[in-house]
Amino acid sequence: MAQSKNNIVTHGLSGKVGDLLVFSQRNGKTIVGKVPTHSGESTEGQKQVQQKFQQAVFYAKAAMANPETKAMYQPEAKDGKTIYNVAIADFFDAPDIQTVDFSAYHGQPGDVINIQVTDSFKVKAVSVTITNEDGSVVEQGEAQSASDGYNWLFTATQVNDSLSGDKITVRAKDMAANLSVKELAVS
Repeated sequence: MAQSKNNIVTHGLSGKVGDLLVFSQRNGKTIVGKVPTHSGESTEGQKQVQQKFQQAVFYAKAAMANPETKAMYQPEAKDGKTIYNVAIADFFDAPDIQTVDFSAYHGQPGDVINIQVTDSFKVKAVSVTITNEDGSVVEQGEAQSASDGYNWLFTATQVNDSLSGDKITVRAKDMAANLSVKELAVS
């Protein structure tokens, strides 16, 4: 897209000109682009993306209407981004569970599992479920965020006599309620 800087003819211009150009305003600048074209019926994949974008718009509008959520997104709204843009981007990006370090977990109360999670905006919650080989739940609970916002610590509270065949399931949720799940075998 072309940008018009300090042009007396196009200053403040917005809208479509014929079937060739579209003018819009972004951060006090006039943006010039080709008229978008759309041919035929949308594919199933395109329909899914359109539906997800519609959900993102609803989320962003709700975030803007909630003073607490709006205040959380405000610091990220810089360099031409609005709070609305930041909320839309957050909706599309689920947390990334990068590592689950359970080397200090030996099935005893007080053992710690360290989980490293990132997100484009903010990780809201991380939970851990430990299950035995037969699928029975040994324990589950919330991990606590370390001061860096990257490491999350889960402290065991139950005795787990046999770790053989056990699974650790980590769930991470962000502000937009995106959920990521990672399951690991303990053995």
